Amino acid sequence: MAFYKARFQKKSGLWHPQSVVVGKAISTKELAQALSDRSTVTLSDCRAVLSEIGAIMGEFMAQGKSVKLEGLGNFRYVINSAKQGVETEEKVSAAQISAIRVRFVPENSRNSDGTVATRSCIPHTVEWLKLGAEEEAEGGDDTSGDDTGTNDGGSGTGGNPL
Repeated sequence: MAFYKARFQKKSGLWHPQSVVVGKAISTKELAQALSDRSTVTLSDCRAVLSEIGAIMGEFMAQGKSVKLEGLGNFRYVINSAKQGVETEEKVSAAQISAIRVRFVPENSRNSDGTVATRSCIPHTVEWLKLGAEEEAEGGDDTSGDDTGTNDGGSGTGGNPL
């Protein structure tokens, strides 16, 4: 079950749902265990691969390549120049680069009309619950969601918004 909270957007003057991350992040060990449980690969092999994947992907992207993980999506470098523009194309140089980030684009499939049918990392149905509603339903007041980070997205309604 995924969680959302109400967020006021100053620009529009309206309230919108915003997804909320609860609890601690899933560790490499936990992810490796889940992968091992669903496959014939041992836990130690899964951990070894997951431990190295970031470095290997970084090496390929540093060569100007994008990395596509089937069933997951594409990764590539994007750069910022932090308002250090120049007057002519000839003056553009690597010295202007102020930041490097990794852009992830989830793999998706499209319907014949061009709309997105599926997107990786998003199950066919996501049940959304307002943060705090689970305590109200159980009659408790423990706020395990206090360790929150936020992500863009979330629909505030049950089901997959895509």
